[in-house]
Amino acid sequence: MKKYILSFALACMSLLSFAQANYEKVMTEKIAKIETCKTREDFQVLANDFQRIADKETTKWLPNYYAAFSYIQKGRVLMREGKMQDMDIVADQAQKFIDVAESIEKENSEIHLLQKMVYSLKMMVNPQERYMTFGVKAQEELTKAEKFDPANPRVTLIKAEDIYFTPEQYGGSKTKGMEMFKTALEKFNSFKPKTNLSPNWGKGEAEYFINQPTK
Repeated sequence: MKKYILSFALACMSLLSFAQANYEKVMTEKIAKIETCKTREDFQVLANDFQRIADKETTKWLPNYYAAFSYIQKGRVLMREGKMQDMDIVADQAQKFIDVAESIEKENSEIHLLQKMVYSLKMMVNPQERYMTFGVKAQEELTKAEKFDPANPRVTLIKAEDIYFTPEQYGGSKTKGMEMFKTALEKFNSFKPKTNLSPNWGKGEAEYFINQPTK
């Protein structure tokens, strides 16, 4: 009887190991696609892929995180294209996955940073009317993200973006933003993700801005 129990236990461990290895393989493949996505359609496909993984891996926060991130990137493409009327819908889609991720993983800098980015998208639909609501909420989430991990280079990157793109009459500065991009790059150069699947995006963006003229 003991042999059967041992065999069953070993079989279960083998299945669990296989499932974990398969999860990491699929996640690694999907995460790698983030850097190659360019269009809103690309990011929508990626968001759908991460959603399918999240539906199966209900105890893991990262699939939900990356699904939300994919929607945020789709929203950023819409913003660049001037399609502000569609950004609320995309931001709300991202919010659903952020809520699930945070229910699994509390006080996580990366999740709060995504929350900040969602609020920023919603604010940009109509900055004058929405700053006192979503603009303030975005700043609060950025503060939390920095509190939970002051060394997070993505926090510095997003702060740099905010300063860089804010008009000078409202406290922005391309020069100050550029200096902060350099600080972000320094943090990226010393940053080590906790796992192979942990968030590791943003270095290329910092490098891009550093190579832009300040005028």
